[in-house]
Amino acid sequence: MDIGPFLNTTPATPILAAAITPRRPAQDTTKTQPGEDPSELANGVVRGESAQPDQNAVRTDDRETRAEERQLRELEERDREVRSHEQAHRQAGGELVRGGSYQYQRGPDGRMYAVGGEVSIDTSRVADDPAATLRRAQTIQRAALAPAEPSPQDRTVAAEAAAMIAQARAEMQAQRFRDEEAGADDATGFSSYA
Repeated sequence: MDIGPFLNTTPATPILAAAITPRRPAQDTTKTQPGEDPSELANGVVRGESAQPDQNAVRTDDRETRAEERQLRELEERDREVRSHEQAHRQAGGELVRGGSYQYQRGPDGRMYAVGGEVSIDTSRVADDPAATLRRAQTIQRAALAPAEPSPQDRTVAAEAAAMIAQARAEMQAQRFRDEEAGADDATGFSSYA
């Protein structure tokens, strides 16, 4: 049995470009004034004053925390989109859809999030049965276009199914023509030869 092309979700959303970029370590933004000893600043001592929290460090931590929270929200949303996309293929394709796999990315919380996926679908024709092939091709097309936002690969599979539909219809029309011709020959008692 021929297992045809994959219906997939590609991780091409701009959101993920930011999510995949490695985070750079925070840089030291401490500045000294003329006459100040940098080692005293590192210890939190400035001209004999008591140690104060470094506001730049607090702001950097807040920014990193907000960036991680934003990345988590984006990964959670992408995970939902990918799983919903592949489920739509499965539901619409029924028994023609097989397997499925996901590509994952680890989030800042250590959990794995689906950022891409694919399922395979049987795109073979039904031998000597253009009507069954037509029904199969229509199911393939529905499965390919089932997600809210079909991927380019999904659209390619749908186009191939459309060609399969057209070919099956042409074969059915040719069969009807042959059947009508055979019926006319039987009624007149004459046969036509080509």
